[in-house]
Amino acid sequence: MKKVYFKTFGCRTNLYDSQVMMSSLKEYEITEDESQADVIVINSCTVTNGADTHVRSYISHIEKNNADAKLFLTGCGAHTKGESLLKQNRIHGVFGQSEKQKIDTLLKKEQPFYDPGDLNHIDDMVVDEFVGKSRAFIKIQEGCNFRCSYCIIPYVRGDARSMDEERILEQVRRLALNGFGEFILTGTNVGSYGQDTKSSLAQLMKKMSQIRGVRRIRLGSVEPIQISDEFKEILDEPWMEKHMHIALQHTSVKMLKLMNRRNVYKQDRELFEFLAEKGFAIGTDFITGHPGESEELWREAMQNAKELPLTHLHAFTYSKRDGTPSAHMKPEVNGKLAKERLHEIENLVLEKNYNFRKAVQGELEVLVESFKSGYYHGLDQYFNKIIIESEEDLLGNWINIAQYEVRKDANYARV
Repeated sequence: MKKVYFKTFGCRTNLYDSQVMMSSLKEYEITEDESQADVIVINSCTVTNGADTHVRSYISHIEKNNADAKLFLTGCGAHTKGESLLKQNRIHGVFGQSEKQKIDTLLKKEQPFYDPGDLNHIDDMVVDEFVGKSRAFIKIQEGCNFRCSYCIIPYVRGDARSMDEERILEQVRRLALNGFGEFILTGTNVGSYGQDTKSSLAQLMKKMSQIRGVRRIRLGSVEPIQISDEFKEILDEPWMEKHMHIALQHTSVKMLKLMNRRNVYKQDRELFEFLAEKGFAIGTDFITGHPGESEELWREAMQNAKELPLTHLHAFTYSKRDGTPSAHMKPEVNGKLAKERLHEIENLVLEKNYNFRKAVQGELEVLVESFKSGYYHGLDQYFNKIIIESEEDLLGNWINIAQYEVRKDANYARV
């Protein structure tokens, strides 16, 4: 059998889509060594121009190191750069996310092809295994109805639509039977789940929690306005991870308007303080250097960030994305300055995270996920990394840790 290697860029939704493709393969063998691959499927990200560059760089890497491999492109980049890469003969085939379950047929095509698929497609695949993972990613919705000025994703993933509830629950049942205890709900805009099906994220999570074997449920990124009163009622449930990632993107009132964001800083702060009082670790997304971000607006944003009970941060410098309103906005921010601002807010949140970990009381519930250089690595219920020394085989196990050392980079323990 020919061997297939999957290279996945970008978000957890892409990780899930790659697992769907792996589960759909019948006539090929999956390899985790790209040098052994006869076929390489690139599941691409196109959230910024830089993301496109990473994909092209990877193609160049394969052309140099495994020139005999046949390349296929899928993911969001299939819609933005697929045709041009195909015309350049750098890839053999391009297919959209809706076509991924046909992967056996697609990989056998002798002639180059471009099949972008259907942006209204809803997955019906049930995945019951995750190759090389100790946590399970559950895709619950696709697409986004928001139109943030810097974002191309709604145009390559389509409008928000929810997966079938029973299909989601069946997937959780199968994965739980296969030993998975932690489930991460993912999608393009997770918090919009149920808006088109008269359901809700809270209702889905309650039903998941009743499935035997489910120990912890974690969410991907949600919007502040999606934390409803109904959702707040499940925050004290024992299966709810004590970490939430709530996308802000900025904290300056004017910048949020320029970005065409729906959140309002004053309300964001009230929500974050409410969650902090509940004992939650709180992460957010943040963009530095978006056009129009003056020194005055940046100082406002940093002052606001200092007041927020943040513990985790996914921050990045603005990167122009062709085809979005932000790409035409002025004045642009110097790239060096944007990086300086990035490091400033990263350092702030790193210190906040350190202080949060020092203040935590009680045991840490840890899922041990990997073994590297003689140490086990895992994540606790607050989504903080812990590095464990042990003579036992802990890989894939759940363990409770009462004694540990808090260091700047992570928590450390011996068990």
